[in-house]
Amino acid sequence: MIIYPAIDLYEGQVVRLIRGDYAQKTVYSKDPVSVAKGFENAGATHLHVVDLEAAREGRPCNFDTIAKIVAETGLFIQVGGGIRTEQTVEMYLSAGIRRVILGTAAVAVQGFLREMVSKWGSRVAVSADIKDGFIAIKGWTETSNQDALSFCNTVNEIGVKTIICTDISKDGMQSGSNVELYRKLQRELTSNNAGADLPCTAPADPRVCPIEIIASGGVSTIDEIKTLAEIGIGGAIIGKALYEGSISLKDVL
Repeated sequence: MIIYPAIDLYEGQVVRLIRGDYAQKTVYSKDPVSVAKGFENAGATHLHVVDLEAAREGRPCNFDTIAKIVAETGLFIQVGGGIRTEQTVEMYLSAGIRRVILGTAAVAVQGFLREMVSKWGSRVAVSADIKDGFIAIKGWTETSNQDALSFCNTVNEIGVKTIICTDISKDGMQSGSNVELYRKLQRELTSNNAGADLPCTAPADPRVCPIEIIASGGVSTIDEIKTLAEIGIGGAIIGKALYEGSISLKDVL
């Protein structure tokens, strides 16, 4: 399993929201690059970055900050938030971002998703942000009519290799992630593929698991991370638990 410490950006600062509510925002640092370097020094190899302003506005708002993190660390960085045009995808990838995450655009225009996956392959991931069983969009400010499970199956069929799945009700709460949701998705997304009777411990091997699920939202204990790994989840994003000091990144790694 890969551990992704998270940096959520708003006006160039590192913040965390509660359940995606922009009105419930806590600022943890005014120096995102320093935070990223701290994660790297602790042993992290990967980083999950979200441009919260962009998610709401539909255009990059913290690109310069993200580009600086890329330039000053050696981390594998995946970025989400407001990536809704090919120009934005190419801008991020050209800047050294290893993987971009499509959310609203993947829900609203599946033709665009197919095109980007065809062109960029595994460098394009999809965010499945789940609220009451449906996919939320536009920085979680709206809920689409897309059933979460059906959406994930469609994304799988399109050929997406990575889904970042967030139970919004758990995000920022430090109350534990929705393990049963991830267990259900893992079972569903492997059930129609060769090797589905095998545990999905090697996401890169399409014979075993053609799609990797990254768990996000409420991940806060090492035991919980162990459980996610045991059921075959390929990665876990940890945010508020790190900033509040309730879990140690070094211990997790």
